[in-house]
Amino acid sequence: MKNYKNIVKEIIKELSAMEHTITFAESCTGGRIASAFTAVSGASSVLNGSCVTYSNEIKHLWLGVSQEVLENFGAVSQECVSQMLDGIQKMAQSDYAIAVSGIAGPTGGTEFKPVGTVYIGILTPEHKQIHLCHFKGDREEVQEQAVQFSIKKIADCLNITGSDQ
Repeated sequence: MKNYKNIVKEIIKELSAMEHTITFAESCTGGRIASAFTAVSGASSVLNGSCVTYSNEIKHLWLGVSQEVLENFGAVSQECVSQMLDGIQKMAQSDYAIAVSGIAGPTGGTEFKPVGTVYIGILTPEHKQIHLCHFKGDREEVQEQAVQFSIKKIADCLNITGSDQ
């Protein structure tokens, strides 16, 4: 699914038809999800903006991730991604949101959170879901897998099956 332009087009088309918006809070993906959307003409009808919140300080200041969560669970945690979703949704006033935080490597991994550990959160008007993923590969591959997974999960929420899979 490396070329996910068609599925992103379908997501944009569906969100636009519903008059819904989407936004992203990205850490380890560094804006790649937003880039996948802005590469498609018409994205401005559903995407008002997104944030790359790489540092803990910016996660706290921009998205309202609590210091307690960052200290007790870390940035790569279900708790952090949950608060990232809430923060970006509130900031952008969006209907849908994706938040991603993980360890792309090659450094930063630990015994309990090895390289490739990525939490991906999806927020819809109906629910919030957070997925713990363990991706394999180098930094580029981990980031790419996180982007693909995120896009697939939003497509699933919208009952879109992509021809790129």
